[in-house]
Amino acid sequence: MTALDLVIRARRVVRATGEQPGSIGIRDGRIAVIAPYDTELAAASEVVLADDEVLLPGLVDSHVHVNDPGRTAWEGFTSATRAAAAGGVTTIIDMPLNSIPPTCDVPALTLKRETAAPQAVVDVGFWGGAIPGNLSDLRPLHEAGVFGFKCFLLHSGVDEFPALDAVQLEAAMRELSTFDGLLIVHAEDAHSIDHAPPPRGASYQGFLHSRPRSAENQAVAQVIDLARRTGCRVHILHVSSAEVLPLIAAAKADGIRITAETCPHYLTFAAEDIPDGATQYKCCPPIREAANRDLLWEGLRAGTIDLVVSDHSPSTIELKNLDTGDFGTAWGGIASLQLGLPAVWTEARHRGFTLADVIRWMSLAPAIQTGLTTKGRIEVGADADLCVFAPDQSFVVDAHQLEHKNPITPYDGRTLYGVVRRTWLRGTSDATGRLLTRGEDR
Repeated sequence: MTALDLVIRARRVVRATGEQPGSIGIRDGRIAVIAPYDTELAAASEVVLADDEVLLPGLVDSHVHVNDPGRTAWEGFTSATRAAAAGGVTTIIDMPLNSIPPTCDVPALTLKRETAAPQAVVDVGFWGGAIPGNLSDLRPLHEAGVFGFKCFLLHSGVDEFPALDAVQLEAAMRELSTFDGLLIVHAEDAHSIDHAPPPRGASYQGFLHSRPRSAENQAVAQVIDLARRTGCRVHILHVSSAEVLPLIAAAKADGIRITAETCPHYLTFAAEDIPDGATQYKCCPPIREAANRDLLWEGLRAGTIDLVVSDHSPSTIELKNLDTGDFGTAWGGIASLQLGLPAVWTEARHRGFTLADVIRWMSLAPAIQTGLTTKGRIEVGADADLCVFAPDQSFVVDAHQLEHKNPITPYDGRTLYGVVRRTWLRGTSDATGRLLTRGEDR
């Protein structure tokens, strides 16, 4: 047998099913051997993890706004993928909006790929967009390899990515069902928000009231009803309202093909603790109360929420309006790509969850959702995307020390547990990222 390229030995190898000591043998970028810790394995090199370190599968973050091309002052593939690698994320799936043009037709997808290819240091895939007028572009984008299609049910925040109305949403779902495409939905009801008090000034509570949970509840109910009628696969993005969890659980029980995600900021922060004027916390849907946060954790425990992803949506510092603290005009988005793993682990460890749970939510489940059969898992034949994590080491977040392009995040100054000490992409620490196409990760 050909010698292995690398053997990694760890007293704690964490997989979605649990953890145990082990030796991971890597050949040609893939995991070739999983053996007991002391097994003799011939390899060109060997790494032995320290006693305070664990070996995790690389994270798959399927909700990242890279904003490149077009808004590269906000982020870009160089800074975003470096931040991902520093945070133990080895695969990202890029959202179709906030870049110019948005990824709503094949030429735009081609431009995205050409832009990402020379910059990426982790693997990158792409979502397409479903907007008014591009119904005929959905199948060509699917055939070109996007992982699914994002839509909004209210204004997206950028004019070049308009929302779908009820008729257009149903038409898109019927079209996607003809080729088993996946629709991922920003689920807030425009009518509910139009009739809520608009956000003005520095009051966080005022901003919270402008995005009522009823808007999220109604939108999720609408998506479930249409999924039932059309047979379309659907995914609910960034769940913030715990009141939608019974709706999602019932839909799953009825056989509707629906999944849901939430994000580290909804699992970490609470509305009661956000100071007025602290626009670095603004995101849509908003961070809600502590009791709601507790219910989201229970949704993860029950399996109603399938995955945890960053919704990394950065901007320049200027767009956050820190000088005025005006929640009505500040950009809504949270930068967290590099911090997702320690943020979630810091909360999870206090709530009785294990690292295996975290890996199931942040590695395996996003890989399953996107059909990436060689990602997010430590298995023979999988890509050797791995990270070394020190779960008991704490650190204080310094936004200026992160790889994100703009040093602004609500995590700044917060103490988190868990330090990523090393990341391998396909068995190397200095790999060039690969562009991923749906169904072709092998």
